[in-house]
Amino acid sequence: MSEMQLKSALDTLKTTGVRITPQRHAILEYLIESMSHPTADEIYKALEGKFPNMSVATVYNNLRVFRESELVKELTYGDSASRFDFVTNKHYHIICEGCGKIVDFHYPGLDEVEHFAAHVTGFKINSHRMEIYGTCPTCSEQATKS
Repeated sequence: MSEMQLKSALDTLKTTGVRITPQRHAILEYLIESMSHPTADEIYKALEGKFPNMSVATVYNNLRVFRESELVKELTYGDSASRFDFVTNKHYHIICEGCGKIVDFHYPGLDEVEHFAAHVTGFKINSHRMEIYGTCPTCSEQATKS
């Protein structure tokens, strides 16, 4: 885990007047350490042993605070549960159709697509999202063994 990332995130919260509770610190630390884009339930299950009195609502409320502070991005994929990504700079995701694993990958921004879309449609473009779907190495290996 990057101590600098955690310190920076905590400083951001403090400057916006957000109190740093032990649960908030732990949720943020988990998000930084986890590259799996966890759901709120996964975060809750990972931390419930350390914080037995913490509720799922506490996790959701803290994720909302982090999202509003622009520390995390909420990723929504259809009807499935939202996932949360600590990496908020521009990047894309590849998603395993077998197990649902989401992996970050960096590619030069597709800003020219936004400009073209704005030109063709007259829309004011705010952002874009690209997702690539496939089968992760683990699922591929399991399919080969079957």
